[in-house]
Amino acid sequence: MSGTTRRYLRPAAALAAAAALTLTGCTADSSSSDGRTGFISGDGGLDTAPVSSRRAAPAISGATLSGDRAALADYRGKVVVLNVWGSWCNPCRAEAKGLQEVWSKYRDQDVQFLGINTRDPDANNATRFEESFGITYPSLYDPDGTEILKFPKGSLNPQSIPTTIVVDRQGKLAARAMRPLSTEDLERLIAPVLAEPK
Repeated sequence: MSGTTRRYLRPAAALAAAAALTLTGCTADSSSSDGRTGFISGDGGLDTAPVSSRRAAPAISGATLSGDRAALADYRGKVVVLNVWGSWCNPCRAEAKGLQEVWSKYRDQDVQFLGINTRDPDANNATRFEESFGITYPSLYDPDGTEILKFPKGSLNPQSIPTTIVVDRQGKLAARAMRPLSTEDLERLIAPVLAEPK
């Protein structure tokens, strides 16, 4: 394979991931059953995985919207809430204040929130979104979906925007919602994982 061909493979794959999210993204569809073993589909499309069948979360990392760097691995030992969002996404706007509210409630309880901003070609739009909704947790800037592409197929991976994923203290994918969440639903995803033995 030539060097020129290799240079174009990764961007092409990232664009394919972004296109897949485009097809299913920004909907309020609560149907999220995978049809795969090991997953339990809860009420309203809140999916969970038993501890024994959880898959490792990918090595998500990169620059944040504030110009710092963050990595999912930095938060090992905490329950991490990943939220995939875009400033252009109305359902993302609908859930933003609730996400911040739950983050404020749980941030001192071994819980870390980390956003993944995607399909925003101008980071200023994403920054204005955060300012508008008072978001204080970090978000990775992932305009072409490179970080989203790292999630393994057949896992509790993001397939729409917004998607919220809960990662357990061992760095494994524990729960997922592929729709905008109320504060109550978000707490329903977090609380059981937080209650698991350390």
